[in-house]
This record gives sequence, structure tokens and C-alpha cells, in this order.
Amino acid sequence: MKKLTSMLLALALALSLAACGGAASSSVASSAASSEAVSEAASEAASSEEAKELSTTDALRIAGLKGPTTMGLVNLLSMEEDGTASMDYDLQLYGAADEIVPLLMKGELDMAAIPANLAATLYQKTEGGIQAVAVNTLGVLYVVEKGGDTIQSMADLAGRTILSTGKGTTPEYVLRYLLNANGIDPDKDVTIEYYSEATEVTAQMANTEDAIAVLPQPYVTAAGLQDDTLRVALDLTEEWNKVADTQLITGVTVVRKEYAEEHPDVVAAFLTDYAKSVEAANTDLDGTAALCEEQGVVAKAAIAKKALPNCNIVCLTGDELKTNASAYLQVLFDADPKAVGGAMPGDDFYWTAE
Repeated sequence: MKKLTSMLLALALALSLAACGGAASSSVASSAASSEAVSEAASEAASSEEAKELSTTDALRIAGLKGPTTMGLVNLLSMEEDGTASMDYDLQLYGAADEIVPLLMKGELDMAAIPANLAATLYQKTEGGIQAVAVNTLGVLYVVEKGGDTIQSMADLAGRTILSTGKGTTPEYVLRYLLNANGIDPDKDVTIEYYSEATEVTAQMANTEDAIAVLPQPYVTAAGLQDDTLRVALDLTEEWNKVADTQLITGVTVVRKEYAEEHPDVVAAFLTDYAKSVEAANTDLDGTAALCEEQGVVAKAAIAKKALPNCNIVCLTGDELKTNASAYLQVLFDADPKAVGGAMPGDDFYWTAE
């Protein structure tokens, strides 16, 4: 693992307190406040006589899912390769969140990008053993219709069969919340068929006449390129905004509390690197798309490039993390306490630099 001088460490600690990025539709720019923090950190670092190194000698083990939450992480690998990363990264990719959970709980992973409500549930199950360090993705869900023009509003879903990913995670709870908010009983008025991966949904759509599905980006883009009869009927982020006063959040990046307590400097340095990775995901579409294909996050670079502007990849930390995530989790809790593990997480759910 690379050594950091005290200057880099101070920069990491300063920058980790700031929001790490913006929505995918906007450019990422440094604020005046961030610039001032950098200057102060550099000044402090310059006075130090000895270099320090991160408090771990192993690569940071971080897991991601295929799709948007990992599209914001892939540039860490190119940064590591060109020597601009603060540390080495062991990025592990999985098809479903339930593959990640046991590895995280057994300590075989240090961090993971997972659905926001799952993070809250794990916080409860581990008695505070999991902490959120960043919101990594805002809304990415869409209702897609095959070969028709029958879905113009949430009300039009009544009586239909909906194919979806994410049972027990964000897609299920967002869909159920929006159906209820529009007067549709998700257990009586519609039939929801769940699949473990988005690729399974797109395969089922290909064999189902008049299919309706809830899909995340970039699978919406991929499905549309494969079948020109597919139509994006509803943007669930827009539907969420009609009935809720919070931002729709897809995923957060979490760390094991034990690891964070032992290696706070590593967590801070990761957030600095992650800020740069997110910026690249939102600005360097060609490079990020190529990495997405290379790592298996998205099947083809062309799909990733077209989808990236619609994936709302962010890195919100500190107060922005707490404000947005807690408000979103409160909406889910009010709809069904089980969605967040039975209780709202405490303040210690949100990691902050000391």
C-alpha cells in the first residue's frame, strides 16, 4: 500500500467532510469553502516534519453491485493504476445484495455499496456495527413498458403484472410506497414478480407480451437498445417527488464500525479518492464506461456511456449524508418499519471524521 505524507492525510481529512459530488446531470466543481479547507490543510501539513502512513497495510476491500452504485467506484482502479489513489483497492463485484451481507458481517469486507434501507437494517442487526459514509446514488428506477402506450401514470399500473428486481431492497420499497401513495394496494391491486438481477427481468420481458417492469439504469438503456419496442413509461424519481418531500436515494456506501474506529484515516482517504472517482464518472464518460465494461459492472461500454448521465451518481458525506439519508429512511419507516430494520438508525449510523 502506498504511503501518504502528512499533507495528503490532512487533505483527505479536510475533503472528506465536504459533499463528494453532484448529480450526474451537472458538472462537479470545487466550492470556495472546499478550497479554503484545502489551503488550511496544506498549511498544517507543511509544518509537519515526518511523513505518516495509513493505519493499515492491506488493500481496502470494498464490494459493489452490478449497476449505478458501482459505476461511481470504478475509477478508483484507474487512479490506483496511475498512482493517484491514496491506497490500493480490492473492488469485488456481486449480483445481489444478499451475497454481500454475510461477507460484510463476517469481516471479510471492509466497505460495501448497498441499498440504503439495507444499510439501516444491518445497523439494527449488528447493534450499530455498520456505519454509512456516503450516499452514492440518488434515484435510478424507471417503469418500462413493452409494445404499448398504456402506462401514463401510477394509476395505470392497477390490475397489471409488474416485473421487478430488488425484493427486500430499494426497488421493492420504492415501488410499494409509490403504489400506496397513489391509492393502489401493492398486495391486492397489482401482481409483482421479483427477480434477483435486472438481467433476469430483461430476459423475462423479452418473452412476455405487453410486459411492464421496474428497472434501474443502466439496464433501462440496455433493454432499450436490445428491443426498440420498449418505452420508458414512468420516471420513479419524478413520481417520488410528487408525493414526498425528500430525495429518492438508491444506495449508500457503508463501513464496518470496528474497521472505521481502527482506521479513521483510511476511511477519510477513501472518501477523498471516491470524490475524484465520482467526478470522473460524471465527466469522463468514455473512460468510466470502458472501466464499467472491463470490470463487468455493465455489459458494454456503449450502454454505460449512454446511461451514466441518467444514473444520478453522487457522493454525499457529513451533514448532506445525514440530512438526505435520514429523511429518506423516515419515509420508508413511516410506510413500513420493517423496511429499515424496525427502527430508525441513531446518529452513530452516520460516520464523520473526528
